[in-house]
Amino acid sequence: MTKKVLFICTGNFYRSRFAEAVFNFHADQRNLPWRAYSRGLAIHWADGFLSPFTEAALSQRQIPVSHTGPGRIQLTEKDLESADLRIALDRAEHLDMMEEQFPNWTRRIEYWEVPDMPAALPEVALPSIESQILHLLDRLANEP
Repeated sequence: MTKKVLFICTGNFYRSRFAEAVFNFHADQRNLPWRAYSRGLAIHWADGFLSPFTEAALSQRQIPVSHTGPGRIQLTEKDLESADLRIALDRAEHLDMMEEQFPNWTRRIEYWEVPDMPAALPEVALPSIESQILHLLDRLANEP
């Protein structure tokens, strides 16, 4: 049975989509029974399908864009319920948003510390996400 990890960010345009694609690519490579999907807490914040920074970083890593979802999607209660693991990409940014929109889920989220631009530029933020994804995959591979 495939388990699901949910990556949450603000616009579902940049960080969470990168996390989703990197996770799915490497989980496939490792034959892990996990699949990622991503959602945003405020998808009206950004326009377009996918951040050009995300597209460029995936291309550099030879990770097909098909490893991320078909578009930007607003987070729902059902998304939270269907995930086995939930990760918000920046505690400082997302904790209050989670508290406001989904207060019953706030403490059931793992929070990372990857700020959005301009606080963290893509050349810092995306490698940080990638590193945390690889550690996460190691952790999941060693779970019973």
